[in-house]
Amino acid sequence: MDNDQLLALLSATAKGDKNAFASLYKSTSAKLFAISLKMLGNRAQAEEVLQDAFVKIWHNASDYQVSKGAVMSWMISIVRYRCLDLLRHHKVRKEQSLTDEQEQEDLTSIQVAYEDDSKLVDCIEQLDPQQRQVIHLAYYKGLTHHELVDHIASPLGTVKSWIRRGLQQLQRCLTL
Repeated sequence: MDNDQLLALLSATAKGDKNAFASLYKSTSAKLFAISLKMLGNRAQAEEVLQDAFVKIWHNASDYQVSKGAVMSWMISIVRYRCLDLLRHHKVRKEQSLTDEQEQEDLTSIQVAYEDDSKLVDCIEQLDPQQRQVIHLAYYKGLTHHELVDHIASPLGTVKSWIRRGLQQLQRCLTL
């Protein structure tokens, strides 16, 4: 489903349309669940986060601003922050170094989450290994900048630069 269709459903949801909300859920829940499951590594917690996220989406649909990005990106950020809240609350972190094999497995799981968006996967694969690793750890494992510094034993400025440059490269790649 493209952004315009999702925007129409979200706009109707903001007006209290339960059928539109059900369609929005049906269209996006699999991807959002895959993201939460990847971040949490626990099915029950991922389901809890997904439910909380959709409650927040229902209540805050009118707060969405087109100028701030795509509908799916907005929804992903809600799921991501819910995951981070849960991780911090339960102190459930899986901080481990990514080996090449693990990195490939992670790319495969991203492909599952974005199976109809192969361009994103292609763009992620084009990143430098350090950029790919820190973006993965930050966005899919929920590590903060300071946790990344400790985890990969690199200076804070370097970590922030890898993230910034990696996200800029992803943005350029996705807009081509």
